[in-house]
Amino acid sequence: EDINESFTQLGLAMLAAIAIVYLVLVITFGGGLAPFAILFSLPFAIIGGLVGLLVAGETLSVSAMMGALMLIGIVVTNAIVLIDRVIHKEKEGISTREALLEAGVTRLRPILMTAIATIGALLPLALGLEGSGIISKSLGVTVIGGLISSTLLTLVIVPIAYEVMSKLTKKISKDKKQKSITEEA
Repeated sequence: EDINESFTQLGLAMLAAIAIVYLVLVITFGGGLAPFAILFSLPFAIIGGLVGLLVAGETLSVSAMMGALMLIGIVVTNAIVLIDRVIHKEKEGISTREALLEAGVTRLRPILMTAIATIGALLPLALGLEGSGIISKSLGVTVIGGLISSTLLTLVIVPIAYEVMSKLTKKISKDKKQKSITEEA
């Protein structure tokens, strides 16, 4: 019963974390497009965490759920670094596709460096090299698995999501503008 309650509380904490992250991103970026594209990296983090647990032979536990909660913050930062660069380049007059390609090249190294450094720091936990390996092993495995999958997929999926949503937003905006011109005439 305690474990079920802990899972429920951690699940609610994850939903609250995602909502808070989205709200902060909307306020920071001044719109919903970039934050929504950034959140596309989260499912891949969770999938990677679960695959990491499966490969390591660990079960889904409270500490694994805490690792998944940590992933929400860690993974979103990589996508923020990428999309922020794209937005700055778009403001300079570069097309969305060119901005995405430039940001991918420019931000690849920092994204990989932060992911590799975090993975390196968590390896002792994942390998159970410190005293309380039972509790923290699943946390380390979850975060490492989630980071590996989300880092690789953030560099592919987030730019695709951003470009598709950007095109849709521009098309909707153009259609609304055309409709208002037609109504005025």
